[in-house]
Amino acid sequence: MPSPKTIKTPSTRIAFIGIGLMGLPMATNLLQAGYPVLVWNRTAAKTLPLQELGAQVCDSVEHAISDADIVITMLETGPVVDQLLYQTKAFQQANAGTLFVDMSSIAPELARQHAEQLQQCQLHYLDAPVSGGTVGAEQASLSIMAGGSAADFERAKPIFEVLGTPHHVGPCGTGQLAKLANQAIVGITIGAVSEALLLAEAGGADPAAVKAALSGGFAASRILELHGQRMIDRDFKPGARARVQLKDMRTIVTEARQQGLQLPLSEQTLTEYQAMIDEGLEELDHSGLFQHLLNQHPKLA
Repeated sequence: MPSPKTIKTPSTRIAFIGIGLMGLPMATNLLQAGYPVLVWNRTAAKTLPLQELGAQVCDSVEHAISDADIVITMLETGPVVDQLLYQTKAFQQANAGTLFVDMSSIAPELARQHAEQLQQCQLHYLDAPVSGGTVGAEQASLSIMAGGSAADFERAKPIFEVLGTPHHVGPCGTGQLAKLANQAIVGITIGAVSEALLLAEAGGADPAAVKAALSGGFAASRILELHGQRMIDRDFKPGARARVQLKDMRTIVTEARQQGLQLPLSEQTLTEYQAMIDEGLEELDHSGLFQHLLNQHPKLA
């Protein structure tokens, strides 16, 4: 396999595929950093703010890929990534040496499959999912967990640093494993904060005062700080949707079983998110798990 071609930054041409809640601010930051960015999204209207900032809007994924040095995908699920780029063979429109960076959250095994397909065509791959939500995307403070070769990581590092803080965690697929670890902590902690504030409210305590007290102790966390406030305000406008958290919890449990592990807390959290979605709350923020639990206690609701 040829070594990655040397490209001067910021003349590196980036194709950004997927302009959603995360993709829009991420692509915006790349444009503001001076990178030439080509964009494609299934719903073309979502690309208009980027076009106003100088992005080139492409009429097809193949067009975007063929003109890029680095291809970033930020899509909702693994099957969407797989169908859009791999089942259609769209990736074959890339020039030899192009680096594909999948920042979506997908199954580790699927990431490894994509890496293998690309490598057979003299293309390069990093799986680089992120944590930090829409706030992190907007503030360019994402934590980026990258799996792949050290050389490919170094090649993408200047771009990653525009978006947040990059971490090279191992070979292809391990970025997704790190993201699953992150999502296990996030999902379980949202459940814990939800139950804690529900308990406080049911017993007559002021939830805001309880949150303030907990924030000064060992239970302090970003989830308590940010999502705890959402729960108090009953504000579940989506940053990270509940249906996406459910998808991640399913992947966590599936991956654990493949590794011969039983993760009872993750399994219970999966059960609660499934119940939340069954209740019709799939478009709420994942912190809306509190609303699901609250709905089971009409006297509090």
